Amino acid sequence: MRGGQGAVRAPVLQFTNCRILRGRALLWEDLWVRGGRILDPEKLFFEERRVADEQRDCGGCILAPGFIDVQINGGFGVDFSQATEGVGSGVALVARRILSHGVTSFCPTLVTSPPEVYHKVLPQIPVKSGGPHGAGVLGVHLEGPFISREKRGAHPEAHLRSFEANAFHDVLDTYGSLDNVRIVTLAPELGRSHEVIQALTARGICVSLGHSVADLQAAEEAVQSGATFITHLFNAMLPFHHRDPGIVGLLTSDRLPRGRHIFYGMIADGMHTNPAALRIAHRAHPQGLVLVTDAVPALGLGNGRHTLGQQEVEVDGLTAYVAGTQTLSGSIAPMDVCVRHFLQATGCSVESALEAASLHPAQLLGLEKRKGTLDFGADADFVVLDDSLHVRATYISGELVWQAEEARQ
Repeated sequence: MRGGQGAVRAPVLQFTNCRILRGRALLWEDLWVRGGRILDPEKLFFEERRVADEQRDCGGCILAPGFIDVQINGGFGVDFSQATEGVGSGVALVARRILSHGVTSFCPTLVTSPPEVYHKVLPQIPVKSGGPHGAGVLGVHLEGPFISREKRGAHPEAHLRSFEANAFHDVLDTYGSLDNVRIVTLAPELGRSHEVIQALTARGICVSLGHSVADLQAAEEAVQSGATFITHLFNAMLPFHHRDPGIVGLLTSDRLPRGRHIFYGMIADGMHTNPAALRIAHRAHPQGLVLVTDAVPALGLGNGRHTLGQQEVEVDGLTAYVAGTQTLSGSIAPMDVCVRHFLQATGCSVESALEAASLHPAQLLGLEKRKGTLDFGADADFVVLDDSLHVRATYISGELVWQAEEARQ
């Protein structure tokens, strides 16, 4: 129920005794919800002469916009890059399980795969609203196969591709339909990449730069062509050098188009990025930082051998490697863990840590009017957190979809 007379007749929920994240500040205010959206109480009082139908005491907890994960490869034994008949049920399982980590929307991510995998998997992952069944699907993130061989990381070399003479046709031949695609990660130094970036962005698809040996000039030209995101900053790219900082230099570049905002993903799992590097990135460009999990199918399963697309992954403690190597292969940290580690490692404000997992990814995808915010009229997707930022409950469209066991007492 998202508007019109039906929404007006819907019951009004008032969440009390809480601090809500709004306007970059935590405010001791009530949160009002009706018909799946955040409600302006003044209009309710003065125009409709109504009060709440139900009040819920939040016990002094924080209410923040639901977390949005734009890079997650699977989890709980589900591998989004495996071309099985049960792709849809696998996505649904992950969507349900990540609710306990405060995630209300996500972009299922496919790593480098052969064309037949994309052709089979992509039609089975449609955009879908969230609810009691699980977090909403915002569209698929395709990470590869148009990436650098030198910086391929955990991506299988045999399936990497470059752009040929008919560059965008190569993209369509590789992926098939782009109807369900929201983000594509590519290496901007590949020949003809700029026409591909322009063609993708013209279709409303976010282009991200990553798994690349691009220098700063190539990265700047990619942004001028329409790229807006950097995939897992520092990882799988040239290291920062003072004479040519590479893709990392985009954070402070003065050659970006006027009004263009660059966002960058960070895996704050305590393994992928040293705390000092997290602090450097955050202090250089805090408004662009987007927390991602880059979680692999082994998320939630523990030690042992698991898959990631065409590769085998070995999990040892808190780290996932390509089996038989020391190459990192995604993360096994859920989003709420990344938020807490980011807060501790950078010393940033609680508000900044929460916005990096909510507002910033929403802005990246152009959804900031509906997602990543508790402003009036936005979707009532939010997470209830204690002072240490552990998830107590998760709501989608104003409906309780997950609650911690101790919170049910």
